[in-house]
Amino acid sequence: MHIDAIRSAPSECFLGIDFSALSLTAVAAQISAQSSSPAFSYVVTPNVDHIVKLKGDSPFPQRTSFQAAYDSAAFTLCDSRILGGLARIFGYQLAVVPGSDLTAMLFKRHFSDQSRIAIVGGREDMLTRLNALFPGPDYQQHIPPMGLLDNEEAMRRAEDFVCDAKAHYTLFAIGAPQSEILAHRCLKRGAASGIGLCIGASIEFLLGDQIRAPQWMQNIGLEWAFRLASNPQRLWRRYLVEGPRIFAIVAKWRYAGRSAAI
Repeated sequence: MHIDAIRSAPSECFLGIDFSALSLTAVAAQISAQSSSPAFSYVVTPNVDHIVKLKGDSPFPQRTSFQAAYDSAAFTLCDSRILGGLARIFGYQLAVVPGSDLTAMLFKRHFSDQSRIAIVGGREDMLTRLNALFPGPDYQQHIPPMGLLDNEEAMRRAEDFVCDAKAHYTLFAIGAPQSEILAHRCLKRGAASGIGLCIGASIEFLLGDQIRAPQWMQNIGLEWAFRLASNPQRLWRRYLVEGPRIFAIVAKWRYAGRSAAI
C-alpha cells in the first residue's frame, strides 16, 4: 500500500491532531501491507501523556522535535480511552486502538516466517523469549543506553541499526518522546524500510513482564489507575500531576474553537 493511501484514510481531528478512524483490525491490515514497502513510514499512538507533552504549558525541551515527529507520522492512533471519552463529550468519535492490542495482533496474526523484525529497546533476554513464544520471524535487537536523547552518538547508532536492518517492522520500545523522535530521524535519513511502530511497553505486556488491567477496567477508562497501583513510585507524577493537565488543554482548545467561530 502506498503511503499516500494510508494518509488519505478516514480520520477524525481532535485537539488539532488527525486521529485514524480505522478499527484495530483494519489498522493492523494496513500496517501489514505497508511492511513490505522499501520506503520507511511509522505509526504513533498518542495517549494523555503525549498530548500533555505536545500541547501543555509546562516546559518540555523536546516539544518541537516531538511535534515534528507527530506531523510526519503515517498513522496516528488514539491509544487512550480517556482521550476517546473526552472527544465524545464534544461530539467527536475517536477510534480507540491501544498500542498494546495492536502489537499483540501483529505478533499473533501478521508476523510470519518471512518477517524481519527490528526492535529498539527491551531487555537482553527479549529475543530468546519472543522466539519461544512467537517463533518464525527474523528478530534483531538494539538496546540503546539510558538518556538517549541527550546522547547524539547513541542516537546515531540507533538510527544506523534501524536503517541497516532493512526490516519489515521496526518496534521502537524506548518510550516517548525517544521512540517518535528516533523514528522521525530514520524517516528523514531515507535509508530505512518497512514500517515502524512506537509501541511503549507493549512487548513487556505481551511477555508478561507487566500486567495489564482487567478488561472491565480498560473498558471504563481506568487502566491508568491499575498501572498507578502497580508501580506508584514510578508513575505517580505522570498520572496524578501531569495527566490531569489534559482537562485544561481540552478546555483551552474548546474555548479557542468557540472564539474562532464568533
